[in-house]
Amino acid sequence: MTFTEQLLQELADAGGRIVKRDGGPDSVNWPSRIAAARRSGRIPKTKDLYGGWCRDGYEIKLVDIPAWRLAVLEPVAAPSRLTRPHAVVKAMQNSPQPLGLTKPVQGRALRFIQALITAAEAQGHSSFAGTTGTAPPHHRRRRASPHFTITAQGQAVGFLVLQEQDRKEHIATEKELAEAKKYSWARIPRFDYTPSERLRIVLSGGQPHRADEWADTAARPLEDQLAEIVQEVGLRGEAAERKRQADLEEAQQRRVRWEAAKRQATTEYAEAYRVRHLEAQEEAWRHAAGLTEYVSALRRHAESLPTGPARDEAEAWIAWAESHVQRLNPLNGSALLPEIPDPRAEDLKPFMRGWSPYGPTC
Repeated sequence: MTFTEQLLQELADAGGRIVKRDGGPDSVNWPSRIAAARRSGRIPKTKDLYGGWCRDGYEIKLVDIPAWRLAVLEPVAAPSRLTRPHAVVKAMQNSPQPLGLTKPVQGRALRFIQALITAAEAQGHSSFAGTTGTAPPHHRRRRASPHFTITAQGQAVGFLVLQEQDRKEHIATEKELAEAKKYSWARIPRFDYTPSERLRIVLSGGQPHRADEWADTAARPLEDQLAEIVQEVGLRGEAAERKRQADLEEAQQRRVRWEAAKRQATTEYAEAYRVRHLEAQEEAWRHAAGLTEYVSALRRHAESLPTGPARDEAEAWIAWAESHVQRLNPLNGSALLPEIPDPRAEDLKPFMRGWSPYGPTC
């Protein structure tokens, strides 16, 4: 049994995931083994072998290949001539130097942009021109504003078309050598760069699936990769739509939880209000009882006074005091439940258990 066959059997027995904990100088070079297994041709066509280091050792997984990677893509053919250019392509043509490219590659770039936009719009996407007449500096070209944008299901995907550079060793001139000798700050460049005819497309925005960049290679020119780029735009749009739906569902669930928390908080607020009302009544009752006892003592004192103005004044004061105590004593009213006022947001805050009383998103 070969190593790959043995590994596949081990993965099947373990449910598709194993962790190798080998260590020491004689440990197996698992990344090399995994790479060899991938090249062996024995991995099922619908599966992908993954290997990577984790906390417990080297993790190996056999995972299903996403359906979009197995899909047969319809070729996207670039036109041989731009007889009816798209509005975005026209905007590029009207620039003094379309996309900042040199003349030898401008026509080819515009043709495959035409093919990309046409294929994308056939799938219901929309396209818009961006900064059509400039090439970003090399050191920030992957963060520059896009030359054009294709929007799929609300997800904007920016496109930069870049011209690759050929590099060769720089041969210092006599002037450069003299300046380097004379000035400590003078630097002689190591390489010379010249624009090549190879192009690169850089995508930005959305969740990447296949890649973020596509480039001319000796085996595959960009024209042969246009179908993958169009698919990538659609995949990012679908991912954005799934995220929007998930966010909407999460927002709805969050509102349901918040409304339940608010109802519970309102119930607890009402209960707390009744408790405070009861305690206030009890305090008022005790206070009234103390005043009643004092008023009784006042009456006994007044009755001991001789008839005259002093006794009359004392009885008038006692009559007022008895009326006041009667009003103060809660037992002299009806023993009804208190009317609960509508709570304000701040009233509910102590009962919301971490939620904001102002809403589920606050």
